[in-house]
Amino acid sequence: MRPLAEFSLEARRAVRAVLFDIDDTLTTGGRLTASAYAAVERLERAGLLVVPITGRPAGWCDHIARMWPVSAVVGENGAFYFRYDRAARAMRRRYADDDATRAAYRQRLRDIAREILDAVPGAAIAADQHYRETDLAIDYREDVPPLPAAAVDRIAGLMRARGLTARVSSIHVNGWFGDHDKLAMSRRLLSEAFGADPDAARREFLFVGDSPNDAPMFRHFPHAVGVANVRHFAGRIEHEPAYVTVREAGAGFCEAVDFLLAAR
Repeated sequence: MRPLAEFSLEARRAVRAVLFDIDDTLTTGGRLTASAYAAVERLERAGLLVVPITGRPAGWCDHIARMWPVSAVVGENGAFYFRYDRAARAMRRRYADDDATRAAYRQRLRDIAREILDAVPGAAIAADQHYRETDLAIDYREDVPPLPAAAVDRIAGLMRARGLTARVSSIHVNGWFGDHDKLAMSRRLLSEAFGADPDAARREFLFVGDSPNDAPMFRHFPHAVGVANVRHFAGRIEHEPAYVTVREAGAGFCEAVDFLLAAR
């Protein structure tokens, strides 16, 4: 990972969209600071596409799409995107799976959740599980004392053994049926809703993240930035970002936004 200062002026001027994780990338210690939220608003006012790409649940994403200064949101690690059409006053929702498939998966996920809690002492169902439509979130450090890396790996392994895709964020281990991820749904959103090509025009996108579930985004986008706490996952993240900030979490996000907008 190179210092953010090596992100060239010419490359920054070519950026047309900013995609970013929320937990421990935009937020700090579980809270959204005024400065981080203002940074999101500054991106929107600069005329950029602004899209959170998060593991957080559908219930939260409905609020984010409606009330934040964003273009859309990808949630539950790529299970869907929500885009609020302000002119029509309508929420546009697109899911990786249909209604019947999601309903069938939910009962199976509840059964797997009980098995994991029995097998990994100290783990808990994430507090936001009630607002989820597609995945299972096991809390390993948000509202419970932090679990060791071995326990986190155990949770992910149990999910995979039961046929789930498993990804580790900075606070949860998320598991779901299917092979969708943050990148696949981001591609779909950008193409369907905005007529953008996230493959041919990869250099026009900036992604900011912090943890292993951001690895597909780090791999795909040449202008991927990790806030400094991405270093906490050294050796545990499949693909690292091209650049890294000096500061952590929300302050690192603000640092990346400042540096990007200074080129415009």
